[in-house]
Amino acid sequence: MATLNSPPSDSKFHRFPSLRRAVHRPRLPTLTFPPIPDDPLPLNFVGRRDFKVLRLNSSIHVQNRAISPPTEAFEPESLPAVEAADGRRILLSDVVVRRRREVFWRRKWTLLDIGTIGVVVATHLLTLLAPFQFNWPAFWVAISLYIVTGLFGITLSFHRNLSHRSFKLPKWLEYLFAYCGVQALQGNPIDWVSTHRYHHQFCDSERDPHSPIEGFWFSHMSWLFDTNSVVERCGEPNNVGDLQKQPFYRFIQSTYLLHPIALGALLYAMGGFPFIAWGMGVRIVWVYHVTWLVNSACHVWGNQAWKTGDLSRNNWWVALLAFGEGWHNNHHAFEFSARHGLEWWQLDMTWYVVCLLQALGLATDVKIPTQVQKEKLAIMNTT
Repeated sequence: MATLNSPPSDSKFHRFPSLRRAVHRPRLPTLTFPPIPDDPLPLNFVGRRDFKVLRLNSSIHVQNRAISPPTEAFEPESLPAVEAADGRRILLSDVVVRRRREVFWRRKWTLLDIGTIGVVVATHLLTLLAPFQFNWPAFWVAISLYIVTGLFGITLSFHRNLSHRSFKLPKWLEYLFAYCGVQALQGNPIDWVSTHRYHHQFCDSERDPHSPIEGFWFSHMSWLFDTNSVVERCGEPNNVGDLQKQPFYRFIQSTYLLHPIALGALLYAMGGFPFIAWGMGVRIVWVYHVTWLVNSACHVWGNQAWKTGDLSRNNWWVALLAFGEGWHNNHHAFEFSARHGLEWWQLDMTWYVVCLLQALGLATDVKIPTQVQKEKLAIMNTT
């Protein structure tokens, strides 16, 4: 589509005088040992430690990031409630749940939390009525809006264009695609982009807004229902200044809910309740879970072509559903890239649209990893 690692405090060993009588012992010869190489993983790494990885703040990795690493630590006022980790692996995966996050109990719910879960539950309930409201026009409305809001809105606009600045568009087209993303009902562009940038900045650490190390379902969807979670982990959104200075995005943020409501009214006028059930029920729920699978399944199941120091995986079936977003390990290796399917056989519909826009002269400054950048990272993978 949000706990903090603080370094361990320095331990001071207190020396106490021995109660035994001093006994003269001959000095033992001094032993020397070869130097111990630096640990290739950061101290707060919570994934697998059986491989060498590219450091998250290495020069190669930092140049690929959409945002710079934090300059100072953020100290939250209170840490979210967590349960003791049981060390169980997620089904059919080697990912271990390090600590299970409690979302539904033992915390204070805000009105925004209640509103968020209310929208998610309502759209799912609406989907249950869809089989009884089926007709072909309603079905094709759902398919069309899936492409408009999922492909043009979320993957192309919110993710690759706004979050990572993988290419540039004329402002009128950038705003049009961003408005398509608003109709996916996943939040306004400023909040969506901020959370995603924090995900890359703190990926699979205790400050990641949605990582499966706190449970599969937490990474998939339940993190959404604790709307203060990202602030508790990362601080107030201060990584979206490029969007906040644009009046269009501030307007969308302040009037966000009105736009999906207007779309619902338009659909009802065009086709009655079947258009609502399919265009606002089935379509929204489908795009929800396709997007959430990138956060959950693509950090649990699949393979790692690049050792990025996190749990990101390439997952072919998520790539099919999410217009190429499932090549997630490729994306974490080269975050700046407009192309996620780096191999010829890796289907990436979003990239094909970017290529079309580039051919039409609408997309410029399109970024993809060079062969030199791939070779540098490949060398890091083998050392």
